[in-house]
Amino acid sequence: MPHIHLGEGSFPLWALVLWTLIGTALISTVVYRVRKGGIKTHQIALAGIGAAASFAIFQLNIPVWGGIHMNLTGLVGIIAGPLLGAIVALVVNIFSAALGHGAVGLIGANTIINASEAIVAYYAFKTLIGMDWDVFPAGASATTLGLSAGAFLMAAIIVISGVNGSALPRGDLTVAVAGLAGLNLGVAVIEGILTGLIVQFLASVRPDLLGLAERTTQEEATGVTA
Repeated sequence: MPHIHLGEGSFPLWALVLWTLIGTALISTVVYRVRKGGIKTHQIALAGIGAAASFAIFQLNIPVWGGIHMNLTGLVGIIAGPLLGAIVALVVNIFSAALGHGAVGLIGANTIINASEAIVAYYAFKTLIGMDWDVFPAGASATTLGLSAGAFLMAAIIVISGVNGSALPRGDLTVAVAGLAGLNLGVAVIEGILTGLIVQFLASVRPDLLGLAERTTQEEATGVTA
């Protein structure tokens, strides 16, 4: 899913500084909110499991148009929350860059992209559940929305920054990046369906992990099933 696979030195220095500062500000805000509000123990465990799964699938890269892959950031956001989801995005990008999957200088930009996916997926899922959507379509739609937001953000970062050594005019670069974003949108639907199935399974065995325990109790009392 959305991830900038360009090598070191691909972005001009001002762009590297800009995205690193924005990424640092984002993570600093997340850490401040975590320390101020606290988090539940089960969220930490879920974030750890989600980080391991995300990192593992992150490395399965399909060499199409610069590389595409799934990353499970939508799932991490839904089960661990937006704050820990953003932290997981940072950790996964650091370890991935250490293995050569993504440039070290682009950790800030990629963290912004992947954190946005987790955050959007979380709030979209909560909103859809609040509108009485069933768990599967809510999880699938929320993940697709989150990954779509990441795809558009990735495209915007590349176009705004420009690519060192590229002979393409800004307009042609925009068209090329739009094609990559479109490809990622297709993969977003696939990952959305996969995430929806996982979330549906979790809701059936441990609805409390998704904050759905009260909803499940009400459905059992009324004889309604998701």
